Amino acid sequence: MKDKFYIVLLLVSCLYTVTATAQAKKWTLQECVDYALKNNISVRQSELDLKTTAIAKTDAIGAFLPSANVTGSHTWNVGLNINPLTNLLQQQTLQYSNAGLSAQFDIYKGLQNQMNYRRARMAIVAGQYQLQKMKDDTALNVANAFLQILFNKENLKVQTQQQAIDEQQLERSGQLVEGGQIPKGDLLDIEATIASDKQKVIAAENQLLLSKLSLAQLLQLEDFATFDIADEEYTSEQSEVLIQTPDAIFNKAKGIRTEIKLALANLDLAKQDIKIARGAYQPTLRGFYSLNTRISYADNVTYVTPEGGGSPVPVISSQPSFWNQFVDNRGHSFGFQLSIPIINGFQVRNNVQRAKVALERSKLAYEQQEVDLKRNVYTAFTDAQGALRAYEAALSAANARKGALEYATERYGVGLINVFDLNQAQTLSVNAQSEVLRTKYDFIFRVKILEFYFGIPLYQKQ
Repeated sequence: MKDKFYIVLLLVSCLYTVTATAQAKKWTLQECVDYALKNNISVRQSELDLKTTAIAKTDAIGAFLPSANVTGSHTWNVGLNINPLTNLLQQQTLQYSNAGLSAQFDIYKGLQNQMNYRRARMAIVAGQYQLQKMKDDTALNVANAFLQILFNKENLKVQTQQQAIDEQQLERSGQLVEGGQIPKGDLLDIEATIASDKQKVIAAENQLLLSKLSLAQLLQLEDFATFDIADEEYTSEQSEVLIQTPDAIFNKAKGIRTEIKLALANLDLAKQDIKIARGAYQPTLRGFYSLNTRISYADNVTYVTPEGGGSPVPVISSQPSFWNQFVDNRGHSFGFQLSIPIINGFQVRNNVQRAKVALERSKLAYEQQEVDLKRNVYTAFTDAQGALRAYEAALSAANARKGALEYATERYGVGLINVFDLNQAQTLSVNAQSEVLRTKYDFIFRVKILEFYFGIPLYQKQ
């Protein structure tokens, strides 16, 4: 029993260790992006769409093959029937088996089969671009959520440190009150400040939890309660994209961005649809072949008059064998069928016109993608430059507020200012630090977007 107990205890300990290790895992940005690209629902839906285009290609290949069908039937006729041998009506049961083989194949169909095959291949390329675009959008969302968690972590540290500083100030102020250097009311104000600090810490913890939940949902993680990311340090001040001009970024983005390639692929599909629609104006020539046979099952009754005279005597003879009938009764038919369209209620013409309208829509969609890309690049460039200036200004303000807080603390220690002025200096300093964090991660994300258009992977650490 002791041995069993130790074995169970060892298994439980191992399970706990494995669980604790799994819970302690901290995800890097690259791991988050890679996992999202494999498990995100939107990406998986785009992968299914791509599989559908591959199936459509198989359909296009199948159009080149002949269509063949085998038919068969078996019939019972009970009652008054015509004897197939004597051609007389008589009460009997007849059974018939019919079998056939038919095949049809296109000889010429206005090259529609060839053009449909080319279109199917083009659709696969468009589906690949669509999948890549979905992956790019997912990676961008993951990067944004990841950086939001980093910001909330840093913000929580700032709020926690500020609470610790105020608690130290409370202890020191308590000593000053006992020495009669400051009034007791200042001590109460500091206690109120600490209570406010605790509220800010709780709010920062909630924001951190919500940001983790948002990223975990993007990754399609079920156990998001223990989800956490690695505390990585990111900087984008040295990114090569910052030395580029908006025109240079746009020209490169125009050649590599998936949305432009997708618009061009859709434009090619629209042109191909016009060719397919025009193919219906041409005649269609088809060949056909069929094989049929028939087998009957019935006893043949014939009446034979005896040599000496008298009433006819019925003589029953069986039907020929199955295979003999199958061979003897078979028949072939083959030929060609030519169909020339003359009047079809404007269906072909209207299909061509609809395809032309779709082409014009695709052209406009391509032009709109170029306009949107240029606007997005210039907007991203302007946002990145503005975020950099805001970050630099926030750094200067934070340094100034830090010096002002140190000076106010010294003056408060010698009784030159009251606790209200000290609290105000502390609040301004904390707000300045929070603004530095906000502008820092906003700048990093703006640069990530600019790199995204320049062709630099989002998850690449700078």
